[in-house]
This record gives sequence, C-alpha cells and structure tokens, in this order.
Amino acid sequence: MNQEQLIYNFNNCFSWEEKYLYLIELGQKLPLFPNKYKISKYLISDCQSQVWIVLTNHNNKINLQGYSDALIVKGLIAVLFILYKNLSLSELINFNIYPSLNDLNLSKYLTVSRNNGLNSIIRNIKNQAKTIQLLYR
Repeated sequence: MNQEQLIYNFNNCFSWEEKYLYLIELGQKLPLFPNKYKISKYLISDCQSQVWIVLTNHNNKINLQGYSDALIVKGLIAVLFILYKNLSLSELINFNIYPSLNDLNLSKYLTVSRNNGLNSIIRNIKNQAKTIQLLYR
C-alpha cells in the first residue's frame, strides 16, 4: 500500500468507527515483531501504551519494525510505516509527515494523549534515522 491509497481508503471511511476498525486492520497487517527488540533501547517512553520501534538501514533504504500492545496505536504505527515507505535515511529525516497525517484527519479523532504518543513515535523514528546517518558519515 502507498500513501495515496492509504489516504483514499481512510477518507472513504464514513464514520470514526469505520476509521477505528481500519486502523486496527492496518495494525494487524504489521509483520511479527521479534522479541529480541522488546528492550528498553527501542521502547518509546512517552507513550501510554508500550511501543517499540526499530529502524534499520540497508543499501540506503530504511526498514521499520514496530509493535504496540494497544490495537489503535499498532494501527497508527502501520500508518506511519506506510507514509515512510521507500524513503532513504536523508529523505526520512527531511520528510514532513504532518501534511500527510492532516490529510487523514487523524488528530480530530485521537485523544490528546494518543496525539502526543504519535508525535513521540515520529520523533523517535527521526532520531533513530539521524543516529544511523551519523554512523555512516
């Protein structure tokens, strides 16, 4: 799935309940998250639920893996991964994801704490990308 298809599908959900179910469905499609990554290094501490995100770089293309114990948050992770899909490290670092998130109109339906958690996940992904980029210099 690409960004355009995600936005199209999400905006064709007529109610928050449909959007909620779609988020859950997206989260269920995330690949299995290896237990070896469920460590404090990858845990995002600013989220109410438990969230782990791992960013790796292979041939200047990023690979994101993530997990949350909350269904909605897991769906939000899937949304972010779709929006970041096929980016290089430098593209990810420079990519402003917020216009795409605004196209999904998510903030209207998410609680303040979920929005804050989403922002923490985005910051964490960018920080991991910056750390990896520094290692390759």
